[in-house]
Amino acid sequence: MLGTREFVPVALSARRCVMDGAVVVGLDGTGSSVPAVRWGAAEAAARELPLHLLHSWVSQPPNVPVAQEAAHKKRYGSEVLGKAEAMALELHPGISVTTEQVSAQAVDALVDHSRNASLMILGSRGHGAISGFLLGSVSLNVLGHAECPVVTVREDVTAAYERPELVVGVLERGTRDEVVLGFAFAAADAHHARVRAVRAWEPPATMGFATTAPASSGPEPAAGEEKSLADALMPWRAKFPGVDVVEQVERGRVAPVLLRACSQAGLLVVGRRMHRSPMLLGPIVLAILHHAGCPVAVVPRS
Repeated sequence: MLGTREFVPVALSARRCVMDGAVVVGLDGTGSSVPAVRWGAAEAAARELPLHLLHSWVSQPPNVPVAQEAAHKKRYGSEVLGKAEAMALELHPGISVTTEQVSAQAVDALVDHSRNASLMILGSRGHGAISGFLLGSVSLNVLGHAECPVVTVREDVTAAYERPELVVGVLERGTRDEVVLGFAFAAADAHHARVRAVRAWEPPATMGFATTAPASSGPEPAAGEEKSLADALMPWRAKFPGVDVVEQVERGRVAPVLLRACSQAGLLVVGRRMHRSPMLLGPIVLAILHHAGCPVAVVPRS
């Protein structure tokens, strides 16, 4: 079961060269690596951070056409990293790029690197008729264990922030969403994007008693949610005065509201609780990851 996988720290290659605060891109050598490299290079350039490309030769997918011997796998991994580095430098010549191939399992290596990274980028296999946003066990486990924000990018994404709007879900009252809002506003500022801050709300249960009031009556709850959202955004508006902000409060369940809101967005930002058990990712985050029409950033929060 994916949600119960235990992460065990491992000793990585002595050649580890990732810089603190880098944008780390996990590469598996499939087509999903290409948009991840594009996105990572764009993030590194916009945020003036180094880019670190990471490949686990022992975790190459079974459909990679290479022999099973270690030497062949390592050679293939070197080719994957070389092509990715060349692509990143062609797209953004001024960035600093480092590469690393490890013998640790991909999940363990990526989670270990997330402790020092500013951001991590993973590719997905895009939308399918049945599976939706296809995320393998590596991506799901990294998303559940990573200590930095992780962006998942589909194969059909050709450039970072293809649309100039970023949607962020503001789900909690109080300070729990501060790290999520901080990531969203910093990303919007770096990429000159608009922030659409979305809060979904549902009226309290009626305890089984029928009510004759129309569903749209009673503006007080919605007004309270609007004030809660405005209060949460106030310090971030002050910190990032150049970022255009749209506030949206919508009645309904969280996942459908956010999925509708991001239909024309370049990125959807959501938070996840750390140390969940037994599921590493809650049902809202899982629904968004599988059905969002744009890249998704999952930000760990308390």
